[in-house]
Amino acid sequence: MSDPAAMVESVFRRVNFADPELDRRIARAHSMLESCSLCPRRCGAFRPRGETGECQTAGDALVSSWHLHHGEEPPLSGTRGSGTIFFAGCSLRCVYCQNYTISQEVEGRAASIRQLVQMMEHLQTAGAHNINFVTPTHFAAQVLEACIVARRESVTIPFVYNTGGYDLVETLRLFDGIMDIYLADMRYHDAESAGRYSAAPDYPEVNKRAVAEMHHQVGVLRTDHEGIAISGLLVRHLVLPEGISGSAGVFKFLAREVSPHTYISLMSQYYPTHRAHEFGKLGRRITEEEYEHARQAMEDAGLANGWFQDR
Repeated sequence: MSDPAAMVESVFRRVNFADPELDRRIARAHSMLESCSLCPRRCGAFRPRGETGECQTAGDALVSSWHLHHGEEPPLSGTRGSGTIFFAGCSLRCVYCQNYTISQEVEGRAASIRQLVQMMEHLQTAGAHNINFVTPTHFAAQVLEACIVARRESVTIPFVYNTGGYDLVETLRLFDGIMDIYLADMRYHDAESAGRYSAAPDYPEVNKRAVAEMHHQVGVLRTDHEGIAISGLLVRHLVLPEGISGSAGVFKFLAREVSPHTYISLMSQYYPTHRAHEFGKLGRRITEEEYEHARQAMEDAGLANGWFQDR
């Protein structure tokens, strides 16, 4: 078994966690909750006072569940599982969200910074390969503080920022040297689809800038001798019916503007749920041909690293 503490010393500690500069980052992140500007919507809600933002949450981090998860990509789940902490609420409004009770109906319980750290400690003790923050964007301030406190105390395994990809570069920069792995969606290539299906017409441009920043911070995915991720970027691309996800454009961007060595998780698991049936094109699962078309687009772009799903 890998020695997590040794890996942290050799790979992860690109910042000195005792540096007071990190406390200034925490203060900056919490100040962004006041007239909230953590996500691209910049809704301006005074969340610490209980005002609800576009993410449908206020000041407290809301955790839907936390546990060892064996269904992530192989380098993340490994043999012992990824230590996932699922947050409630979301800054996107995807009409086909498979976790809509968590993201849209905001099912979760308030968790303090100390409770988040205790979750991380428990997951590490349980054998998790990493701590996987799922949908952390709107709770970036709380996640940042919890990560710094946890590193200063006892948590040594990698941190994973598992995001829908609708992230501000300014917020991501607060995690530079702290977050070890970015697991980011790239959902759309065109503004019309992003606006219609996720209420975020600026998603493609915001997403490109965010993914480029993530790669700048952590580079190409790296694994240890057991194939477990230790640092780097992994991009998820969910294939949607009728070419809605714009796979060819997404892959060309990654190959040309990020790295041709980028690892891709090409996902075939789409099924119509939540409000998908209100939108004609989304009212069915994808075909084998649609998935193969996306797979070919990935190959045509020169991207050879990653994982495919059976249908």
